[in-house]
Amino acid sequence: MTEQSTYLLTIVAESVLEERLLRDVVASGVSGWTVSPCRGATSDTGHAGGEADIEGGNIRLEVLLPHSRLESLWQVLETRYFSDYSVVAWSSEVQVRRPEKFGSA
Repeated sequence: MTEQSTYLLTIVAESVLEERLLRDVVASGVSGWTVSPCRGATSDTGHAGGEADIEGGNIRLEVLLPHSRLESLWQVLETRYFSDYSVVAWSSEVQVRRPEKFGSA
């Protein structure tokens, strides 16, 4: 099986942002995504980041995409989310098998 390089963008956000984030992801041309509930803590606030802190808890949104789409999504996150919401994100270069399954990879 062949491997192909692509990028994994992971976004952790308040669950109330899920639909809005997904609209932005799909609008960027990404053909698929994974969303799961999550919780965690930060050393600076000590907050658990779970349902006790934010009604509905947090989500973890993961997207595989090429670098060109990654850059445009970073711009969306920076302009629409980072200053007003509890959102963190990171990207990693990854290798995928079955790249034909990912129209954006």
